Amino acid sequence: MTTDTENTFLTDVNMLRERAKQSLDNGALMPSYKGDVQKTIDLLQSVVATELVCVLRYTMNSISVEGLTSESVGAEFAEHAKDERKHMLGAAERIDQLGGVPNFDPEGLASRSATEYGKAGTLIDMVKQNLIAERVVIEHYQELIRYFGDNDPTTRIMLEGFLAEEEDHATDMHDLLVAHEGKPFLS
Repeated sequence: MTTDTENTFLTDVNMLRERAKQSLDNGALMPSYKGDVQKTIDLLQSVVATELVCVLRYTMNSISVEGLTSESVGAEFAEHAKDERKHMLGAAERIDQLGGVPNFDPEGLASRSATEYGKAGTLIDMVKQNLIAERVVIEHYQELIRYFGDNDPTTRIMLEGFLAEEEDHATDMHDLLVAHEGKPFLS
């Protein structure tokens, strides 16, 4: 036996079926979506730009790294570029689900991104630039996750997955820094 409390949040199945038949042009976007669709798209455009800048920076670093450990560090940078590309595509696909068009236009890319592209330099310089970028992204995604909350659980969950990988990337960069400098960059 169910109580009134258990049923207060459930919509009648027949009503769900009727709603699903309406507004088919909206695709996956249902009337029950509580977020601001355009603001979500705009925020995700920033995520796409940020991840694209990270792909470019890590790729440049993977090619330009030099030194005794360049092969292993270059492989680490290349792996991170691959992860960032997956994040970029995930955010772009979410924009599409919400009825938007992902912005991959290189014009203005740097201004739409939360992170900076950086410059090639020494291995330590590149690792520091990537660690800083990862820390920026971590804080940015934490803010976005709080913003989306229960209003857009799909976007929130996607960003939570990105956040976990970005934290792993930051740990990798910190470990590389410690291994090459012998002391932590961060206190």
